[in-house]
Amino acid sequence: MRTSKMTSLITVQNVAVTIMSVDQNDYISLTDMAKARTDASRAADVIKNWLRSRTTLEFLGTWESMYNPDFKVVEFDHFKSEAGLHTFTLSAKEWIEKTNAIGMYVQAGRYGGTYAHKDIAFEFGSAISPVFKLYLLKEYQRLKDEENDRLKLEWTAKRFLSKNNYLIHTDAVKNYVLPQKNYTKNTEWLAYADEADLLNVALFGCTAKAWRDANPELAKHSNIRDYASIAELTVLSNLETHNAELIKSGMGKEERFATLSRIAQYQLRVLTEAERIKELPEGGEDK
Repeated sequence: MRTSKMTSLITVQNVAVTIMSVDQNDYISLTDMAKARTDASRAADVIKNWLRSRTTLEFLGTWESMYNPDFKVVEFDHFKSEAGLHTFTLSAKEWIEKTNAIGMYVQAGRYGGTYAHKDIAFEFGSAISPVFKLYLLKEYQRLKDEENDRLKLEWTAKRFLSKNNYLIHTDAVKNYVLPQKNYTKNTEWLAYADEADLLNVALFGCTAKAWRDANPELAKHSNIRDYASIAELTVLSNLETHNAELIKSGMGKEERFATLSRIAQYQLRVLTEAERIKELPEGGEDK
């Protein structure tokens, strides 16, 4: 099952080409690419003609054998044996269904068309035109560079937000929580961890330990907050300030948790909705 789809657009020789990021793999619209050779109504024919070639099928079969343990080799051999015959035709949908291929998929509706993993799409680009392929590679790399720059900015923002109100929060624990409990110097860290987990549960729905237990490999090098979104870290920063004030007011832990949970839900909903609206196409409505 494919999840977590994110859509990007690049322009290659005046042709708009859709790129769908699916589970951290980029799939490029062959349908869009085919428009560089023909009009939109015949894009499917260009893809079908490309799939008829023995060279194409050998490339696709090798790719699937390398990356797809469920690839049906017997069906692939059948297609390859017929490739080149005048009566042989093959659609992307038939290729996918018969061989259980994962390198291509067909999508209906908005951004509909035939998509292929970038390795396969670049090979298809060669069939369109070597020049088109070069420009496709150039624009794709530009997109990746922009995404990397954005990730660097997000990483910097996350570090800032993670530390922004941390001192205010720990100061409240130091001056209002520790004096009320019988912590020794060696166990004071428990108070800080307990209050940090209060925020974790209010925002993420689990403690740091529960996250580590559920994600042992990730926990070797990171923690739950490293995987939070910018919106979540913004809310977390706000929760630190709110909790500090609630601690100073003398509010009990259970009541603070209920209050913080309400604040977290409300703020996260507002920020998520604002981000969704920002990502809508011009016109402001989902199609």
